[in-house]
Amino acid sequence: MTLKLDKVSRGPHLPTLVASSISREIARGRLKPGDQLPTVQALAETFGVSRNVVREAIARLASEGLVWSQQGRGAFVSETPKSTVLKIDHATPGQDGDAFRSLFELRGALEVRAAALAAERRTAEDFDAMRQALATMTASPYGSVAWLEADLDFHRAIAAATRNDYLVQFIGFVAERVRESILAAGNQHPSEDMAQATLSEHDRILAAIEVQDGVEAQWAMQSHLNGAAQRVGLPPDETALPARATRRAAR
Repeated sequence: MTLKLDKVSRGPHLPTLVASSISREIARGRLKPGDQLPTVQALAETFGVSRNVVREAIARLASEGLVWSQQGRGAFVSETPKSTVLKIDHATPGQDGDAFRSLFELRGALEVRAAALAAERRTAEDFDAMRQALATMTASPYGSVAWLEADLDFHRAIAAATRNDYLVQFIGFVAERVRESILAAGNQHPSEDMAQATLSEHDRILAAIEVQDGVEAQWAMQSHLNGAAQRVGLPPDETALPARATRRAAR
């Protein structure tokens, strides 16, 4: 099997670029039904991207029915296209508020629980990845592509710390769609107050994960997602579990 995969140019949609490159190999017949894809590490080295980017690209291909994955074995080209697949299209706040709200709710359902698992299971390496992503956010202009990419890296690192491959794939997939939608909307209104509020929310998440407080990590993540929703013109999720209040009531 001879593949013609090249490094992808740096940009805001790396998982999309990687997925498109692999998809072309499938369409051209260089990757045939039943073929196993190279390992995540091999693909990461070939494309010049991180393993998390490759995992998200594979998750996207799987959602489109082009490949299927088996934990412990790897990813394989699908024998036949599937007619029912997970697909989330762009939903910008100004064009389809309900769809964008639903996308944020889905992200919250996944990431609040993931924050607790990350707090319980994170390693020093995981924590360093989160801290580095936050440092990059701090050094980047608010709302810029660099800021949003670092923000996504922060959430990817939390997902990776759960040690749950499915959470890594789904959180990366959904968070990337949210980020792409924000970029597509072009309605970011940078301000120092908004930047500081966002950084403070991330600081609280990081602090809770550092001391491995799962309950506080859930509260901090939900608070952050509520704030992020408000910053793009959506109402906060008032029905979400108030994790911090629940812990106090149980004492």
